[in-house]
Amino acid sequence: MCQVDEEYNGQLEHRVIPRVSKKCVKCKENTAVLIIRAGDAFCRGCFKEYFIHKFRAMLGKNRVIFPGEKVLLAVSGGPASSSMLSQVQEGLSRDAPKKLRFVPGIIYIDEGGASGQSMEERERAVAQLESVFRATNYHYHIVHLEQVLSLPSSVLEAGSSATEKPQTGSSYKAAVDQFIQTKKNQHPVPSVKNAQSHLSSLSMHEVENGVTSPITPEHTQALQRLFASVRTLTAKEDLLHTLRQHLILHTARTQGYTKVMMGDSCSRLAIKLLSNISLGRGASLATDTGFSDPRYGDVVIVRPMRDYSSKEIAYYNRMFDIPSVFIPGLDTKAQDKASIQHLTESFVTKLQTDFPSTVSTIYRTSEKLHTACPPQNTNTQPVAKCLLCVCALDTKLEEFSAYQATLISEQLSQRRGPGPGFTRGTAAAPGLPPASSASKSQCCSSGGGQHQGCMTGEGGCFSSAKEPETVDLKSLLCYSCRLTIKDMTVEDALPQYILSEAERRKRRSQMREEISEFLLDEEEDEAIPRVNGSL
Repeated sequence: MCQVDEEYNGQLEHRVIPRVSKKCVKCKENTAVLIIRAGDAFCRGCFKEYFIHKFRAMLGKNRVIFPGEKVLLAVSGGPASSSMLSQVQEGLSRDAPKKLRFVPGIIYIDEGGASGQSMEERERAVAQLESVFRATNYHYHIVHLEQVLSLPSSVLEAGSSATEKPQTGSSYKAAVDQFIQTKKNQHPVPSVKNAQSHLSSLSMHEVENGVTSPITPEHTQALQRLFASVRTLTAKEDLLHTLRQHLILHTARTQGYTKVMMGDSCSRLAIKLLSNISLGRGASLATDTGFSDPRYGDVVIVRPMRDYSSKEIAYYNRMFDIPSVFIPGLDTKAQDKASIQHLTESFVTKLQTDFPSTVSTIYRTSEKLHTACPPQNTNTQPVAKCLLCVCALDTKLEEFSAYQATLISEQLSQRRGPGPGFTRGTAAAPGLPPASSASKSQCCSSGGGQHQGCMTGEGGCFSSAKEPETVDLKSLLCYSCRLTIKDMTVEDALPQYILSEAERRKRRSQMREEISEFLLDEEEDEAIPRVNGSL
């Protein structure tokens, strides 16, 4: 045992603390000014080259963005998206032969209406971001979250990806050569920077067919009622992310953008991976955390900042004066256990402090994930995808599955015992509605001496006794989106474009069931011999 007066005579080893006063690991000449990881000490110049090269290598390795394409940069004002905007500026302004060759645009979604900010605070944040956007000379769009209430239902449909170029190395090289040759043969035209400066000076807020439409207090109140109907902060953050994606997708389609750049860093994706597993999005992890997300078909989401840690981004922004704007959100000043997303972020951040390889380990694991189902083609029915997140439905499983067991357990837990007036003969048969509901749903032409009803009009009973039907959203949603809608007190508070699309899909599904006996399955169609082939 240890003694109080025990002497070690200086035999204890002292922990070696890494110091910055060492040489750069790359140039071996200049003094290092920062240490990213253990043993990775960089000087100022080498760190800038390392940071820029990583961004350009991510785009060059995947070869998703072709020359001349319009790319929309989703900038929230945070450190990661601001750094992404700086890297795009650097890549487009360089005179190197391998510079970036796409046409950029910027979008900012003002979420102050959902987080309870006043109009003065929102205008102040927008003014700060506008000053940053004007300095880039890029065309930018500032869209308020209230605009989601007037979106068309077509935003929930996956577009056709037939116009997408083949993702091969030879085709990409040919496209680059053709782009360079076209630039050389072009006659002198007005400067692109001047045109972009003119477009950015328009300061578009909510662009709908080229006409600005300012928000009204009624729109803000309707948005606040929508988020007030959600009980938990976890569901609010998930719903906010979904509505934000719909706005970005709608703007990209209406303005002609084919790619959308997100500023998700390595640290953010590691947190997103664990939180999505907890939220039941395991089937869509590959698309939610991968470099490219082709779920929308005509618009592809890319994440070029996924190799950067939050520490690298913070160092780069501080050393090279990259402006960023802090805008409070739903989880600002919230406790760690307020939501699943916030709790996961706190867990990963604290674990990263003691174990520096935590984020990189989770991130490398996400790189190995792939979708279990084959990619959807252009002929896939829209009902095969989730109504909100537009991912492939993970609820169309076989009868004996973990999901079906969860549903059965939920139904059994919600079943109530018989009341005091219960008799043995009044129990309803399993799977049949109660007698009261059966009388309400009885057809008007089946009794009572009525001679008109179901056969008049289009598609069903139009009698005054029939109550209006509510659309069941659960059958159109994936498992995670079902949990989000389940936390809502009133489903009618959802935007009208979601309810309209749900009703349309329900009618289409019912019509398909009615004519199902007249349709040929794929196996039966292949079994029928062709007349021309038999001749």
